[in-house]
Amino acid sequence: MGYFVGTISDNHQMAMFVHLTTESRTSRVQRNGIVRLRKAVGSLPGGVYAVPAARNFYASHQWLRELKRRNQGPIAGIYFRVPDEQPVWLGHYGQVHRLVSAAEAIAQFMTADDPLGWQVVIPRRIEAKEIHKIRRLPQVIGWRFSPKAKGKPPFCTCKFCTRGDFGSAKLRKRLSSPDDECN
Repeated sequence: MGYFVGTISDNHQMAMFVHLTTESRTSRVQRNGIVRLRKAVGSLPGGVYAVPAARNFYASHQWLRELKRRNQGPIAGIYFRVPDEQPVWLGHYGQVHRLVSAAEAIAQFMTADDPLGWQVVIPRRIEAKEIHKIRRLPQVIGWRFSPKAKGKPPFCTCKFCTRGDFGSAKLRKRLSSPDDECN
């Protein structure tokens, strides 16, 4: 099976996932579980967003740098287990997700040619007793903007889209911002 699946005392298999949140929320999560469910938006389901805890550390924590762009402080990993038969939504971000079991989601993630950009949405809160470990993480893991963005110019360089980004003024000057046309 692998290191991402654990066993409970009644020999029931449990799938392990990692949810990323700010370090400032970890004590609250340890006490109450993960209670903040994201609302469904369009075709994207609502629930707790996570990634399977796989042997590939980078793939399991790929969302860290993208979430860190919000500048809310250091990000920590919340590792939790759900039953293998738990229904979850699996898919690439921004695309339609499919309802599968937690075990099937892990299997598809592990065998994917490129697991970057994949996410799992658990359509319920995660109880405190389901949390296995909370871990501080290196803050330089993952991608920003999109998994394949490295070396490509940004989609938009206007002041709204690049607000708060490091070096955004130089970027707008170098790539000519749409805001320049308004002046």
